[in-house]
Amino acid sequence: MTAGKLQQTSRRSPRGPGRQRGITLFGLLFWALIIGFGAYLVLRVFPTVNEFLTIRSAVQKIAAQQPPTVAEVRAAFDRQRDIEYSITSISGKDLLITKEDDRVVVAFAYDKLIPIYGPVYLLVKYEGRSK
Repeated sequence: MTAGKLQQTSRRSPRGPGRQRGITLFGLLFWALIIGFGAYLVLRVFPTVNEFLTIRSAVQKIAAQQPPTVAEVRAAFDRQRDIEYSITSISGKDLLITKEDDRVVVAFAYDKLIPIYGPVYLLVKYEGRSK
């Protein structure tokens, strides 16, 4: 009787009765594709975000100096653009310069087309202004 019980318990799964858990090969490939495509998009978009942050920093620095004329603001931005290699989307002539409460406010807006694959592009619209 004990030998029969021993033999009977050895056939059972070590985890006990229940469903097996895990990931299938198709599930693994599906999630690998999703994560890979997401990483690809991040790698394609990151340089444009970096450019936007650089432009915003340059605009805020120029506005803090309070240049007296519009031409000086544009010239200062073009000088900054020559220094910063990552600014390629806009130039000084694309800036909108106004005065609010005796303060110079510099605003900008531009679109960036990011090629994804073949005829597929991602359009990102950036806009910002000095504080």
